[in-house]
Amino acid sequence: VQLQASGGGLVQAGGSLRLSCAASGRTFNGLAVGWFRQAPGTEREFLSATRWNSGYTIYANSVQGRFTNSKDNAKNTMYLQMNSLKPEDTAVYYCAAKISPGGSPMNSDYAYWGRGTLVTVSS
Repeated sequence: VQLQASGGGLVQAGGSLRLSCAASGRTFNGLAVGWFRQAPGTEREFLSATRWNSGYTIYANSVQGRFTNSKDNAKNTMYLQMNSLKPEDTAVYYCAAKISPGGSPMNSDYAYWGRGTLVTVSS
């Protein structure tokens, strides 16, 4: 499966962005879809993961209450709605797909990765 993340950009602190993760080659059916980010000089950080079929989602504490996953089955697309953005949210954001349906915070559990999209939050 090929993944393409999009929707990044420059936003002021307190603003919102919605990222998209579109899949091609197969549907997300039966998979888990995760969002991660990586700021310069840091390790890739888990943000959220959704079991595609059930919609069950887990979030990292750092984004709980501010970020929300949603999905469009018809478009085979996962979204990450990011609200109340902070300068420390600045990073390259990635979506990833995990073959087995359970969500996971572990990078190594995800077999498919899209190219990242840059989010910059100005103060």
